[in-house]
Amino acid sequence: MDGERRVHPDCINASNPYHECVEYCFKKIAEAKAKLEKQGLVEAVSGQSRESLADKRIEEASSEEEEEDEEDNQEPQVDVTQLTGRKKKLYELKVKMNEARKSNQTDVGSEKKKMEAPTEPKGISKQKWVEARQKKIGKILDANGLDMSKAYMLDTQEAAETKYKKWEKEPTPSGWDVFNQKTLYNAYKKRTKNIQVDIEEYNRMRAADPEFYREASSLQYGKAPKISKDKIDKMAKELHDREEKRQEFSRRRKFREEKDIDSINDRNEHFNKKIERAFGKYTLEIKNNLERGTALPD
Repeated sequence: MDGERRVHPDCINASNPYHECVEYCFKKIAEAKAKLEKQGLVEAVSGQSRESLADKRIEEASSEEEEEDEEDNQEPQVDVTQLTGRKKKLYELKVKMNEARKSNQTDVGSEKKKMEAPTEPKGISKQKWVEARQKKIGKILDANGLDMSKAYMLDTQEAAETKYKKWEKEPTPSGWDVFNQKTLYNAYKKRTKNIQVDIEEYNRMRAADPEFYREASSLQYGKAPKISKDKIDKMAKELHDREEKRQEFSRRRKFREEKDIDSINDRNEHFNKKIERAFGKYTLEIKNNLERGTALPD
């Protein structure tokens, strides 16, 4: 006992100066001791201080509260057919509240997982995947009496052809390399690749016109040569095809139907992306609360 107050030293509320133990307190203390004796922990508990016993009582009380909360969250087992009027309406409201609570808890858990940083960077995962693949290839090579330098012998014909095509393909020019002489010459060869040239007609035209290749002393400087209409049509067709090919090229990203629509036109969509890039991480919680309805006033 503690002074004139009836307080047991093992009571969970022993530290409260205004508390006095009643029959319920002694009953709980006896049940806890019986439980500890049943588990064979009496000797370990005898040396513990009053604070450790109080902590154990707190844990037990919290577990009991959690069990009670879980029971409250469960839908009441009631025969709906016998309910009428307000009782039936109250039962339906309780069911809806429990469903909303469960869905909110699920959404909060999924949002927390998204916001948490990944446990492992992508680079390490890729490195582990490469190491595991090399080990697998090494076992196959050892079984066939080969070393890692002969790994290409495991490739199929299709895989080998794909590798050769990648090696032969030149990288796409970028930056100032787009305007250098080599790139411009390659573009010229690409344009003239599909143009058919009649060598016999070319030689015949050169032989018929002495000024076909004019010199600096030529008096016909500035005079347009005679060009047939079919040659002009070929040139116009080549320019028209080039313009059509330029129109077909587009870097527009693929439209995703499953994505939420939050814009009224393409320009507004582009603006929303810029805003999301700048302020998205700061407004994520507000946006989620608005979507769930938890940010609305009571």
